[in-house]
Amino acid sequence: MPAPSAPPWSDGLRFAFGTLTVFPVRVTRWDRDAARGGMLAAPLAGVAVGGCAALPGVLLLALGGGPLLAAVASVAVPAALTRGLHLDGLADTADGLGSGKPAEDALRIMKRSDIGPFGVVTLLLVLLAQVAAVARAYDDSWARGALTVVVAAAAARLALTLAARAGVPAARPEGLGAAVAGTVPVSGAVLAAAVVTAAAAAAGAALGPVGAVRAAAGVLLALAAAELLLRHCVRRFGGVTGDVFGGLAETAATVCAVVLALGR
Repeated sequence: MPAPSAPPWSDGLRFAFGTLTVFPVRVTRWDRDAARGGMLAAPLAGVAVGGCAALPGVLLLALGGGPLLAAVASVAVPAALTRGLHLDGLADTADGLGSGKPAEDALRIMKRSDIGPFGVVTLLLVLLAQVAAVARAYDDSWARGALTVVVAAAAARLALTLAARAGVPAARPEGLGAAVAGTVPVSGAVLAAAVVTAAAAAAGAALGPVGAVRAAAGVLLALAAAELLLRHCVRRFGGVTGDVFGGLAETAATVCAVVLALGR
């Protein structure tokens, strides 16, 4: 008797965790259906990464390490849990956009293993912004810091869900970008955005009404920033690539963390 096949949601979760994290999950299917489920499940992978990132931050804060050290730990963990792929994608995207070259040449620059000046400066500023924002949140309370880290990680992966929606083309015929581009129905992307925003608001409500509004605003403004970058990349490169997805994730995470760190 043949072994029973895994349910569709299981393939989607495997795809999300197997491609977006270093968690020991084996991806068993690489077809478009699995990619669709994986991109829809991407925010769940973000919650898992954010939860892992918040733990050392809260622990260091409890041990007297201070908000800055806690923030550095919470920013470092997502980089480690993604093998630095999103940061690498951000740097490559910055180099491609900053080159001013035609699409074909810009894509060639992005595929090179080295990082150019645009990539270095972008990485430095983004990481500084993330550490500063998370440190500000931890300085207020451990709960606000943890919330900032988790919501920012979820928003970062939600940006990937929206970037994989139908109508957004791939810039290359190969690679992860091509595998997931256009797989998510627009209705599914909108529903995912609504669910994640509502969940962020509910979590933020633990810190009061202002916390709820701030968390929801963080997700929405993160998506808006990622959408602006996505449209610019599509115009410049002719579509999305794996590097562009990484750049979108880091952009969304940074904007969300900054918004959640604002105010008292």
